[in-house]
Amino acid sequence: MVVQSFLKWSETAGVSDRCRATLALTRIYAQEHMDGKDRQDAEAALSLLLEDPSPKVRLALAEGLAEIDHAPRNIVLALAADQLEVAARVIALSRVLSDNDLIEIIASGRSSLQQLVAFRRPLSVSVAAALAEIADADAIAGMLDNPEVSIARISLRRIAERFGDNAELRARLFDRADLPSDVRQGLMEQLGAALAGSMFVRSAIGGTRGRKVAEDACTTATLRLAETVVQDEIPALVEHLRLSGKLTPAFLMHALCAGNVDFFAGAVVSLSGLSDGRVRGILVDGRETAMRALYRSIGLGRDLAPVFVTATQMWRAASRTHSSLDTDLVATQLMARHAGDADRQPAVAELLRLVETMQFSWRRHVSRDYAQALAAQAA
Repeated sequence: MVVQSFLKWSETAGVSDRCRATLALTRIYAQEHMDGKDRQDAEAALSLLLEDPSPKVRLALAEGLAEIDHAPRNIVLALAADQLEVAARVIALSRVLSDNDLIEIIASGRSSLQQLVAFRRPLSVSVAAALAEIADADAIAGMLDNPEVSIARISLRRIAERFGDNAELRARLFDRADLPSDVRQGLMEQLGAALAGSMFVRSAIGGTRGRKVAEDACTTATLRLAETVVQDEIPALVEHLRLSGKLTPAFLMHALCAGNVDFFAGAVVSLSGLSDGRVRGILVDGRETAMRALYRSIGLGRDLAPVFVTATQMWRAASRTHSSLDTDLVATQLMARHAGDADRQPAVAELLRLVETMQFSWRRHVSRDYAQALAAQAA
């Protein structure tokens, strides 16, 4: 009887009164102890309110039902398809909407609705994957800012593929601890290219010099990344560097000289096709002939393989005494021991030159980080 009276009254009531009455009706419906007949009547009234010509009334309906977990699904779906102000309430808050419903909303292509989905808390892996694949930059930014979203690594990779040239999204991705290392390295390359091509850098230090500075910075950042990458991500990072032409003999030599044997071994496994156990066995206690054969199998010529054998032997000596490798000392000893080879073989001379250059750049960054840490402690 109350519902029937409400429906008759609403035919002549003003918009403000209908809004207040709609909110009152949703509060009544929120009570879970309603009997079956009363609930059926209430749902019929709520359905009729969907057809109210005033968006203010439909907005009141959305506000009232958005946080009711047992709200009628058909009504919530209809509200989600209403004009933006009405739809926003239920898309952002209603738990009645399933992941499939949210994916359908994302697939509609309406940026404003995609952003509303991106702000939902919590947000599931499947919905995040749909956003990563379809949504525009604003919605992706909202999702990356959402503290209660579960994003699969493959979705982070897809976001980087689609928006790696977007500075704001790139910065958000860099801030994520779960960003795959190979994706991080690819974004660093894009950042370097963007910096080198910026008008400020070109006018300040010139185009050629800017590209060189950006390239050196990317190389140093990649070296740091190779040192901190977790074991499970080494194969992916190695493959990314190999395909992008960054896995050079000089890069490998620096990793070996720095004692980063896990990364170095992973690179050799990828390039040689041998098992991880076989490669590590040769690196740890293989004969010199086995080491030479291993390095030849990854594409190093007869001139470069001996230099890698020497560096491997230095690493072995340090590991046996449980001492850390002094990268500067290793580079110096390599250049001294193979000075004659460098005079006769340009490839050896170029390798040693690149290793020294990388080492200088690396040391500058390490010293800068140390100085900044001391300054922070003093403050």
